[in-house]
Amino acid sequence: MIPNFTMEQLRQAAISFPMFGENFSICPSASFSIFGKEIYLYGVIIALGFLIAIVYCVKVACPRFGLASDDMYDMLLAAVPLGIIGARLYYCLTYKDALGINPYLEDPVSMLYIWNGGLAIYGGVIGGVIGIALVSKLKKIRFGALLDVAAFAVLIGQTVGRWGNFFNREAFGWTENINTVFCRMGLTVPGEETFYVHPTFLYESLWNLIGIIGLHIFSKRVRRRFDGQIAVMYFAWYGFGRMLIEGLRTDSLWLIPDKIRISQLLAAITFVAALVVLLLACRKKNRVLWVEKKAQLAAEQAATLSSEDVQAADVSAETTEEAEEDAAGQESESGR
Repeated sequence: MIPNFTMEQLRQAAISFPMFGENFSICPSASFSIFGKEIYLYGVIIALGFLIAIVYCVKVACPRFGLASDDMYDMLLAAVPLGIIGARLYYCLTYKDALGINPYLEDPVSMLYIWNGGLAIYGGVIGGVIGIALVSKLKKIRFGALLDVAAFAVLIGQTVGRWGNFFNREAFGWTENINTVFCRMGLTVPGEETFYVHPTFLYESLWNLIGIIGLHIFSKRVRRRFDGQIAVMYFAWYGFGRMLIEGLRTDSLWLIPDKIRISQLLAAITFVAALVVLLLACRKKNRVLWVEKKAQLAAEQAATLSSEDVQAADVSAETTEEAEEDAAGQESESGR
């Protein structure tokens, strides 16, 4: 079993990967200081993932789904705050300590202490979707198109953000055969023996990276059947992977202690629900996608402007001809 260490002890542990050799070991710091203020690399990596997601979505995803860069920024302003609130609430309401007690319900004010850690991705997704729905209603943009772009942003954020768990030495897993696992990770707390774990943060990061590549290629080369298809495919892909990986983790939130993990159950439900939606929604063909509707409107506006230009040119030509005729008539009269 995994020894019971505090978070501070784990953050000082040396990290090793036997697959890279017996002598391979690193001990990266979990934080650094700027002007006396301690900055955790977990937060820096989350911010980096956030920035990469914005750049990709603005430069690649938005044009592909018929959205402007301003639409992306408006979506961020609504989805990010609500996503953080949702992630925190989900964690606080479902967390239980070793005695089966939820300390956040005992002391509700402690829910505000977000700097102590405790966020759950599913709560973040729920809060984010609510924010996106508000933007869709206010800006009259098709909800599915916004979700498609958001799916890329979340997947990129998850892929990069999971490496914050690496520096924190957290979000790992364990099985009885761990010493025979090829890609196991070793943790050596100062003064203690090395113990091995599944680097589940790495498993999930690689799984998400494959998902990004797959969805990028699909959205580029295949015509989607409906707006929101990429988002549904994301839920199916992530749900299936999380369902498998969550079963290895040692820090799961439990619905029934030692029997049913909340995130694993939700992942399974998400996976099945997404598959059902895909099968049902893909039956109908020839839907007009939001990006196609935007292109049609742009073409109609261009045609209208072109028609107005032609009419203006005709009026200008007629006016010129009349002026020339008047001038010729005046010259004829003066000649007489």
